[in-house]
Amino acid sequence: MSSGYSSLEEDAEDFFFTARTSFFRRAPQGKPRAGQQDVEKDKETHNYLSKEEIKEKVHKYNLAVTDKLKMTLNSNGIYTGFIKVQMELCKPSQTSGKLAPSSNGCMNTLHISSTNTVGEVIEALLKKFLVTESPTKFALYKRCHREDQVYACKLSDREHPLFLRLVAGPRTDTLSFVLREHEFGEWEAFSLPELQNFLRILDKEEDEQLQSLKERYAAYRHKLEEALSEAWKPG
Repeated sequence: MSSGYSSLEEDAEDFFFTARTSFFRRAPQGKPRAGQQDVEKDKETHNYLSKEEIKEKVHKYNLAVTDKLKMTLNSNGIYTGFIKVQMELCKPSQTSGKLAPSSNGCMNTLHISSTNTVGEVIEALLKKFLVTESPTKFALYKRCHREDQVYACKLSDREHPLFLRLVAGPRTDTLSFVLREHEFGEWEAFSLPELQNFLRILDKEEDEQLQSLKERYAAYRHKLEEALSEAWKPG
């Protein structure tokens, strides 16, 4: 734990995929939302890389590695390697015996497979730090550095972090990973009964406003009809 290193293969079998999950899986259909276009681009690249292309990229990646955290390509086309994830938790998390990392940016290194997904990486990190909160409360972001600007993009649970690492190269100043709590909207803080009560209040206010509007226009119509009636009276 002190070294910040852990392995999905060593920590739990549930966190390691087998060759039955192909890294040629097609991405879900549909137009990407704003802010996700770069992720979709990576998905498309991932879908069409051949084994030879993967082999070449792994070779080039290992030549550029400076910290000995190289990737290993297996004969079945699946490769393993390392990713570093910065833990940026804004508030203390529920744990079972250990202190969860705080917002000061604790870094953890994971040894994963090319078929491990974002969802599995999140589960592994929470398990490593004994965080007992649901994984659905957390999200993995990729942070890209382009032209002196930093872009953060939330990854979907089915993305493959090691593939993103392979494509970007080993330099963390080009691409890095960050674990954060979900950024909830203002209504996420309320319970379901509270939200339902708000809807009832809104319905009541809507009815009152509609009734008031109808009465106002009815009075206006009545005045117009009176004015027309006076205008058509014989002089």
